[in-house]
Amino acid sequence: MITTITPNPKTLFFIDFLGALLSAFLLGVVLTRFESTFGMPSEVLYFLAALACLFAIYSFWNYMRFKENWRPYLRGIAITNLLYCGLTAALVIHFQQELTQWGLTYFLLEMVVIICLVVVEFKTLIQR
Repeated sequence: MITTITPNPKTLFFIDFLGALLSAFLLGVVLTRFESTFGMPSEVLYFLAALACLFAIYSFWNYMRFKENWRPYLRGIAITNLLYCGLTAALVIHFQQELTQWGLTYFLLEMVVIICLVVVEFKTLIQR
């Protein structure tokens, strides 16, 4: 299904914005409130939430000021999303003893969703 999706690049910036906002909320509010349920230290969760907020600002900014030269900006957020997944994977490995099944499940699902978005972003970069 992912291989058939090539949305408008402007729409991708908006989708990325919404996803980053959701991640920031889940990480900075929900997971921190239930730290013992998920197992990731709150300091780490706040750091990841802050990164998600920065990504949301970047994506919303690009959505609002969308220009003909959108490729470098979409490439930038796609690469940044991949780096975020790498950082998340490293943190999951580092804190594996503290993470609960709920925590591991959340982070794995978040990474899967982000990687799917990155695939669509790179596909859009290639096809348009």
